Amino acid sequence: MAAKSAWAAFPHDAKGYAYAGDALKKAWPKLHAGDTEAYPDAKRAAALIAAAGKAAPKGLDADALASALQDAWRAFHRGDFKAAFDAGEALGPVGASVAVKALGIHATYLVDDEAEKLKRYEHAAKLAEAAVKALPDEANSHYRHAFALGRYSQGLSIAKALKAGIAGKVRAALDSTLELAPKHAEAHTAMALYHAEIIGKVGAMIGGLTYGAKAAEADKHIKTALKLTPDSPIAYIEQGNVLMLLHGDKQEDAAAAAYEKAAKLKPIDAMEALDGAYARAQLE
Repeated sequence: MAAKSAWAAFPHDAKGYAYAGDALKKAWPKLHAGDTEAYPDAKRAAALIAAAGKAAPKGLDADALASALQDAWRAFHRGDFKAAFDAGEALGPVGASVAVKALGIHATYLVDDEAEKLKRYEHAAKLAEAAVKALPDEANSHYRHAFALGRYSQGLSIAKALKAGIAGKVRAALDSTLELAPKHAEAHTAMALYHAEIIGKVGAMIGGLTYGAKAAEADKHIKTALKLTPDSPIAYIEQGNVLMLLHGDKQEDAAAAAYEKAAKLKPIDAMEALDGAYARAQLE
């Protein structure tokens, strides 16, 4: 991974996002409405240790693992993405969900160098791949893989991304996520984007014939995501992106309205604060 200095600090006030002690458990359903991540109490930690088998972190019992995962997620929510990533990565596949999310969100919003971004998404994809092998029944093993690969492919030329077969891998990972967790709002959002980006890049006909991409599917998935997470800025941001990809200037006003909605929502953690700032920047 990159040197410590490459982890730009969270640029907003994080005071409201410190979920110390029991506050984390209380806020968890709201904090994880988008990714359906289960709260890592000791029972959940024991199940992860059993499921991961040889890939489980060494020398940690369920209580210690639960505590380590909770602290990693606390760091993520308050915008200490480096601490969240380091803690998650140290736990191997069992910590991949928080590690990949921290690495990916930080790279998306706080890394300017395009080559560095790609390197980080690639690293995130490898961590997620190991999690898919060790914990195939976890929806977020597959979702984080789709997320990392999707972000990685956005940084490549469309020809390169299609040649590397990334679209098919993203699609398969999202299908697996939604089979395991039909109410995974972020996976619905990503699936909407999958359909819209392919159509936006190669057109409706080739997109439909070659990749099964359909505008109606993009529309259906983004509506599901908004229904599941009506207070999530990223769902509205991606709704705006989907409208622009599918309809261009014809839907500019509707896209702007979606960004505006995202910009006005009250963030509940560092990630949502970054989402909201991004939405505001789109409107300027």
